[in-house]
Amino acid sequence: MRGGRWRRILSQVGRSVTVWAVSTLTMLVLAAILPDFQLQSADGDSATRIAVTAALGAGAFGVLSAVVWPVLVRLLLLVPALVLGLLVFFLNGSLLLLALRINPTGRGAVAPETAVIVAAVMSAVASATSAALVVRDDEAYRRRLHRLADRRGRFRPPCPVTPGTVFIQLDGVGHEVLTGAVAQGLMPTAARWLGTGDGRRPSHRLTPWRTDWSSQTGASQLGILHGSTFDVPAFRWYEKEHREVMVCNRPASAAELQRRAVVRTGDGGLLGADGASRGNLFSGGADEQALVLSIAARRRGRENRSRSGYFAYFSDPANAVRTALSFFAEVGREIFQSTRARIGKQRPRVGRGGLYPLVRAFATVVERDVVVAAVVGDMLVGRTAVYADLVAYDEVAHHSGPHSQDAALVLRWLDRSLALIEKVAEHTPRPYRIVVLSDHGQSPGETFHARYGLTLGDLVRAGSGLPVPRRAERTRSGTEARAAVRAALRRPVEEGGEQRRPVRRRSEPIVLASGNLGLVSFPDVPHRMTKEEIDARHPALLGTLANHPGIGFLLVRSAEHGGVVLGAYGAEIPLDRLADEPGPLDRFGPGAADAVRRTHSFPHAADIMVNSAYEPDDGEVLAFEEQIGSHGGLGGAQARPFLLSPVELSAPAADGRPLVGAEQVHRVLRRWLSESNGPQVPLPMDTGTAASTERDAGTETVPDSDADSQAA
Repeated sequence: MRGGRWRRILSQVGRSVTVWAVSTLTMLVLAAILPDFQLQSADGDSATRIAVTAALGAGAFGVLSAVVWPVLVRLLLLVPALVLGLLVFFLNGSLLLLALRINPTGRGAVAPETAVIVAAVMSAVASATSAALVVRDDEAYRRRLHRLADRRGRFRPPCPVTPGTVFIQLDGVGHEVLTGAVAQGLMPTAARWLGTGDGRRPSHRLTPWRTDWSSQTGASQLGILHGSTFDVPAFRWYEKEHREVMVCNRPASAAELQRRAVVRTGDGGLLGADGASRGNLFSGGADEQALVLSIAARRRGRENRSRSGYFAYFSDPANAVRTALSFFAEVGREIFQSTRARIGKQRPRVGRGGLYPLVRAFATVVERDVVVAAVVGDMLVGRTAVYADLVAYDEVAHHSGPHSQDAALVLRWLDRSLALIEKVAEHTPRPYRIVVLSDHGQSPGETFHARYGLTLGDLVRAGSGLPVPRRAERTRSGTEARAAVRAALRRPVEEGGEQRRPVRRRSEPIVLASGNLGLVSFPDVPHRMTKEEIDARHPALLGTLANHPGIGFLLVRSAEHGGVVLGAYGAEIPLDRLADEPGPLDRFGPGAADAVRRTHSFPHAADIMVNSAYEPDDGEVLAFEEQIGSHGGLGGAQARPFLLSPVELSAPAADGRPLVGAEQVHRVLRRWLSESNGPQVPLPMDTGTAASTERDAGTETVPDSDADSQAA
């Protein structure tokens, strides 16, 4: 025992000396090639004196990086996370200037701008050297990873021997995209888990599932984490009684949606038993939360740790420098790729200028690195359940297309993150089961505006007899990554001029877009209008929408039938006859009628629900937002996400029936947590069973207007 302890101490000392020596050599090389960096006096020094100066300078810089850097980061807790990332180089350069000033030899001088370069290179070289040394030593590798863990984890009770579970959400990666990436060799880790090509026995099974009509992260993740997607008709919608627009990626809206789900289910969420929520819209009831949007709107306090993950990650200067360098490299890559697409006149294409390169770099580099590091920390302190969302693919696919080379590169990076998490599981205090899933897919296609020269709002105004602007305004894209950036900057999420309380004449319709799903509401009418009321007010509106070639179908309330689906050429199908007469829903595939009926039962369904046209032959839809890879409605791959689960867990659908809706996925994940024999996660049988029965039957009770108001 004593001999093993001394070997570890000697091994650590040897690694530290090696890193110090390499840092000294790096400093000497930089001093030789950079004119503004000197390690000798003006009269010249001997080679030995210069080497001693470099050694002492490198040592002082290393000590300051280890001791002072975390303190600086802690003092900058009030600085927005993105600003802190941009300050990385300045802070690192300042530490180098201080190290040279306190050098006992009295030698060493560097220009401030050169200090930034020298410090960045030395941090990167020291990190690479340290990593190369510890990767060959499993115990040292485990200890290095353990430093990423929350320091409060050391005070946790001993870990049970039962398995923990890590849920990794690959945002926007559909079932077909995953299988295609595995077949093309883009995701070797996922391929190995599935036993593809190498003849090995698979360790995981792949299961597709089907979303609700609202195929977007807000509805799906709320259902997965909190067991309810009720009354989430889209990504954004208007609530008449509050006169507010709800947006799933706005912190205040996310907090309210989470509160409503908890009230409806009577349960805190999937992660209520020793769980951690990382990079999500909602907390899932976890005690440990970082980068969670639903708590980002609260005033900072002990209970609000939504941004703490950034500082825990950036407290290591090597992490900070590496991520900052990757961030700027990704900005350059996006500018190059978008320029190439514009010069090559690629179609379809959307604008990728402005701040988008920064948003993309944040999603594909900063958010990925910080979330993965947080998951590693959770595993190394033995948390029972961890749920994390990686939004990189979804952000890139929106602007480059779900099958683009840009998106394929992101899939490679995501697979490497899975490989790292798998590697970390070999060093954790308890075994872990890694479950990978997605919340929705993406459907390709050009925008409604690009094809027809007007937006859905313009079409609604024309059908209502209102003036249409001569130059149509485009509907901006709203994504999880943009919300994360705004939360990191502590800026409110207000997209495309969309306000919580729209300022306009109350007689004018409010038109909102969620991918290829559109919602039209008349704010001056307190209840959900019927078809008859809409026809009396705007006789040409429903016909204009239903007969437009870019519109697939409409859903409106009906005084005679309760609800009807409208399509081209006068098609009008009551909801209770959709099973026998799907009409315009026929091309949208199985489950479309059930999804439409369920959304019709929501108290906050819009006066007119609009789904864009869909081409089954090529899987394309027409987005009402500025996206060439979109999701939010019915049509194509956007409604077909996946579950990739270890084979030792029970089959997701034991009866062979397909999984439909995020609420069913929630129940599957709860079952898997209970199968680990760890802390039991209670399943409320009343609401869960009722929801399951209603969905299986394919019918919902449709409330009248009074009931709508009470439920709201």
